[in-house]
Amino acid sequence: MRSFMGRDILSLKGFEREEYYRVFEIADRLAPIARDRRNTDLLKHKTLVTAFYQPSTRTRLATEAAMHRLGGHVVGFSDAKMTRAGDFYQESIKDTVHMLEFYGDVIAMRHFQQGAPAEAAKWASVPVINCGDGWGEHPTQVLTDMYTVLKEKGTLDGLNFLLVGDMRMRTMHSISYAMSQFDIRPTYISPPDMSLTDDFKLELDAINLNYREVEHIDEAIAEADVIYMEPVVQPDYTKSLDERSGEVGVTAANYQVTNKLMRKAKSDAMILHSLPRMDELLEEVDNTRHARYWTEAFNGVVMRMALLALVLGAVE
Repeated sequence: MRSFMGRDILSLKGFEREEYYRVFEIADRLAPIARDRRNTDLLKHKTLVTAFYQPSTRTRLATEAAMHRLGGHVVGFSDAKMTRAGDFYQESIKDTVHMLEFYGDVIAMRHFQQGAPAEAAKWASVPVINCGDGWGEHPTQVLTDMYTVLKEKGTLDGLNFLLVGDMRMRTMHSISYAMSQFDIRPTYISPPDMSLTDDFKLELDAINLNYREVEHIDEAIAEADVIYMEPVVQPDYTKSLDERSGEVGVTAANYQVTNKLMRKAKSDAMILHSLPRMDELLEEVDNTRHARYWTEAFNGVVMRMALLALVLGAVE
């Protein structure tokens, strides 16, 4: 298994099964720190730089919280328009990263351009963690998702995943790569204009993911162990900020999860959603035994603690 020390976390494509379990092992070891709401000194001599060119609530704050929990320091920006990278100068990623690498020991980047974190990693002498790149990938979120399933189900093998939403989403790409490393049977359902692209299907075939697509959620809900959701009402992820104008669309019933739908599901089926949500996941589901998106949010801190500790060499 490859060492994580000094490693960029850019994609889950090529991430191997034993590497998932290594990250999960470290997450288990560090989870009590977050659970007890305390800090440690594991990374007290290290600094995280956050470079967020796109809005974020959970990913940015969970990453920063993870660094604080490990005793480290945080600098960075959450609005590129307040920096030279986003104002009149539109400074290149290369030039920006050549500066940022002097300010800390690891860079966490979210960007509206697919491939931007990989471009940053070409120029940075410190590890770069992809916190979401346009329609590309979101590896830290999906590591969190898979860890949540493992903790709740006790296994990642032998499960049926029902993936509902916009298949162009970066989370859908990353989780598809992740599922290929386990005995997981995925079923995808989306509006026709948001379905798996032909190019991505070729990728899924190349990694031997045994998947199917269905038109109606009723075709798959009864056998689902995990319901993995994203909105079908989406902003444009290729923009730094998508400001709404006019009315926002509503979600068709075929892509909504409600109490009525969950009465057709297994009693122990779990719902994951990286949030934020629109009207695809009704609040009436929040207090049911199926909801795991709040647990997912907690695990997001734990997972990022594990990744930071690993890439900075605090654990090996």
